Amino acid sequence: MIRTLLLTGALIVMTSIPVLSEIPRPEHPRPDFKRDQWMNLNGVWEFAETDDSDASFVEDEMPDKINVPFCRESELSGLARKGFVDYVWYRRTFSLPEDWKGKRVLLHIGACDWETTVWINGGEVGFHRGGNGQFSFDITDHLIDGENTVVIRAFDDVRSGLQTAGKQSQREESHGIFYTRTTGIWQTVWLEAVSDTYIMKFSVTPDIHQGMFFIEANLEGEDQGMTLSAEAFLDGQSVGKGEAETQWRNTRVHVPLSEKILWTVETPTLYSIKLLLKKGDKTVDEVETYAGLREVDIQGRAILLNGKPVFQRLVLDQGFYPEGVWTAPTDEALARDIELSKSVGFNGARLHQKVFEPRFLYHADRLGYLLWGEYPSFGVDYSNPATDEPIIREWQEILDRDRNHPSIVGWCPFNETPPEAGRVQRIVVDLTRELEPTRPVIETSGWTHTHPHPEVLDAHDYNQDPESFKSKWDSFFHSVPELPSKYGVGAGAHLRIPFFVSEFGGIGWNISEGWGYGNTPESLDAFYARFEGLVEALLFNPNFFGYCYTQLTNIEQEQNGIFTYDREPKFDAEKLHAIQTQTAAFEKDPVLVVEKPESVEWKVVVEPAHDQGPGTEWRYTTDNPAEGWERPGFDDKQWKTSQAGFGDRGKKLLSTRWDTEDIWLRREFEVQDVSFERAAALIFYDNKTEVYVNGELIWEKGSWNNAYEVFDVTEALKGKLKEGTNTIAVHTHQDEGGQYIDVGLFLGR
Repeated sequence: MIRTLLLTGALIVMTSIPVLSEIPRPEHPRPDFKRDQWMNLNGVWEFAETDDSDASFVEDEMPDKINVPFCRESELSGLARKGFVDYVWYRRTFSLPEDWKGKRVLLHIGACDWETTVWINGGEVGFHRGGNGQFSFDITDHLIDGENTVVIRAFDDVRSGLQTAGKQSQREESHGIFYTRTTGIWQTVWLEAVSDTYIMKFSVTPDIHQGMFFIEANLEGEDQGMTLSAEAFLDGQSVGKGEAETQWRNTRVHVPLSEKILWTVETPTLYSIKLLLKKGDKTVDEVETYAGLREVDIQGRAILLNGKPVFQRLVLDQGFYPEGVWTAPTDEALARDIELSKSVGFNGARLHQKVFEPRFLYHADRLGYLLWGEYPSFGVDYSNPATDEPIIREWQEILDRDRNHPSIVGWCPFNETPPEAGRVQRIVVDLTRELEPTRPVIETSGWTHTHPHPEVLDAHDYNQDPESFKSKWDSFFHSVPELPSKYGVGAGAHLRIPFFVSEFGGIGWNISEGWGYGNTPESLDAFYARFEGLVEALLFNPNFFGYCYTQLTNIEQEQNGIFTYDREPKFDAEKLHAIQTQTAAFEKDPVLVVEKPESVEWKVVVEPAHDQGPGTEWRYTTDNPAEGWERPGFDDKQWKTSQAGFGDRGKKLLSTRWDTEDIWLRREFEVQDVSFERAAALIFYDNKTEVYVNGELIWEKGSWNNAYEVFDVTEALKGKLKEGTNTIAVHTHQDEGGQYIDVGLFLGR
């Protein structure tokens, strides 16, 4: 066996690297979509790396070996190469079983990052763009008797800004919150035999009120003149059956159940379902799947499971493995992550910046584990419209693949995206609601929410002080004004729809050449006290339907997991379990009815930045000004002049670069009528900020908020305005991390 180096497109022979000989990940990759006639193609493939797409060399033996489905960067691949490469090539041979003769043959690839081209016996059979969704090609017409050769080429460049990367590092090394990359194939490759007509995809929608499953199937090939039946089983006994004549495009089958057992966290009952496609008495296709009878619903600020308030004690799970990177070493490792999470009191996970493989979702289904499905949205230059189409198309593939899993209770297509992502986010949210209307969708987790009609909102808060953390979130649900939609969402919307803190904690412990959020606790007892304080601040607040703690395991340099990267315990599981499994306030008294917000007619007197343009013009300085800088009449003629916002945030909102420790802002504004009834400030601050009007402090906060937030300043502003010219002044101090400041001021009646 030989290794390749890249040098101006050439393949150079190097020292051999040992590889495994056993077939890895031999289990069927889709327990939710299973046929009997299938062949696993995991294992040793020929392999090569090039810096161009020229395929002329593939007639010769490729210089390397690799273990599929593990990426080249992983130890389990046999290569462990961490450097950048543009193209990776795979080749192997296969022979089909005798009983597959006369069948159509499909080649399935669970996931391959990022652009994939496949050849069978020298003929190109298909192309796919996207690193996360499953895709398939019908290779029948390119097959020959005896031995066949498959070649797969993948192009991957996470530095381009044209593709999503999730937490894959855009540097050669891991750093900060970014880790080892995944290039090429990273999920199972398999063959499947089907008839000329077969079930291409299907959805299973449960109805807990009527006690039935509603199944909708799409066929490939002849789509009429057949029957599709669906039969449900519990413990091997038939408990329901439905049948329908096949229709053009979609065939719908209702399966009423004689035994109705709900899927819950405590009793995750799954019905086995057999789909049978027949033409007369002849079976054309047979698929095994399963489903859970459960419902997700929103009432007021509550997300309900089967009509009940189940507090979602979620953990951030990024799905990285020391030996396999994005690919779990074994199927047992997938299940063990869920079991470890449950052992410390979590009942679900936010699947963070990665599309998890179907077998993980299957284990969550059978173990009663709640999931929010996410997309690896980091790495994209959202100012470039060319990135929209690949995201939209692949997200649709993911919805098609994963929508039948009862464990998934919500969708989260994006995470911490900049304002310029709003264009594609709105499209994706609307598409998701159309294609998959049974679960709530949060457009992006944290930061800038732009959809005009959100149904779930959230925030990220890594404040490590339980007291101030609790104080902030206790006051967060007090009535705040609702500003015009022009200024974004989240401005009071959290008062009428479900809301949760979807990232918090991240407490580091046993840190070695890495980091955790905030200061490291001085002792284990101090860790438990901080963990308990942060958790209880959310657990005992009836306005939250759940939370998500960062995170399940350490990942390389980020060492804030409940477990080590090797899945070894860092803490007393019983203590953490006892803290988290206390009865949540939401479970006793959920907010099911929300009063209609008051109607206010607003006048903007200080314009903030927003997605339709920059904010108002300010005078500013980064040099410590003289005393009285906040008062009217102060001489600021030597200060610079520019438009808001100031800092290093998203390109649309950022008008003026600010990268020093402090910034001071001043401007004048006119008010003709000071008899306002309400006053509101729209502020995005990072970090500590003070706001003055006519020399009087009207608002101050420490820490940061990571998004525009509305604050009621009615009482603070009373008696401080005057008819005519007024002065607003702002001071922001930067501690660590990102930095940004923008302030808008509104008067209403």
